[in-house]
Amino acid sequence: MEERLLQILNRLQAQCARREYCRADVRQKALKALEGDVAGAETVVASLVADQFVDDLRYASAFAREKASLTGWGPVKISYALSAKGIDRDTIRQALEEIDGAAADRKMETVLRAKWKTLAEDPEGKLKLLKFGLGRGYEYNALQDLVKRIAKGE
Repeated sequence: MEERLLQILNRLQAQCARREYCRADVRQKALKALEGDVAGAETVVASLVADQFVDDLRYASAFAREKASLTGWGPVKISYALSAKGIDRDTIRQALEEIDGAAADRKMETVLRAKWKTLAEDPEGKLKLLKFGLGRGYEYNALQDLVKRIAKGE
């Protein structure tokens, strides 16, 4: 491997050691550093994957856990975000399985109850709360009963 590629590889290895990246992100960083040299970027990415600095499943799992627990995203939104990163469906499915379902449900309820405080007086509050939950990436079936309970004050 030529000197320029080794320098970029070393820099990207250091970045990947600090936090998780998916292949698409690393490929983009390599392309920028190599000023559009596609073949060189692919060589760098292949080396990072081979040395396990980059692993899409590891990235997707960390992304899904973080978005579900801290940000309060639902599985639909997480799935779309990971798809936008170029991660395949099987990897996304595996990552979503690693989310703690009970904790995600509690987070969904907490987020919806907080939003309901601003919508309680609105005549269309239940509909707006349902739309809010759908926008957060929660599934309609899971939201429907919860929105009814929250609106009743349960």
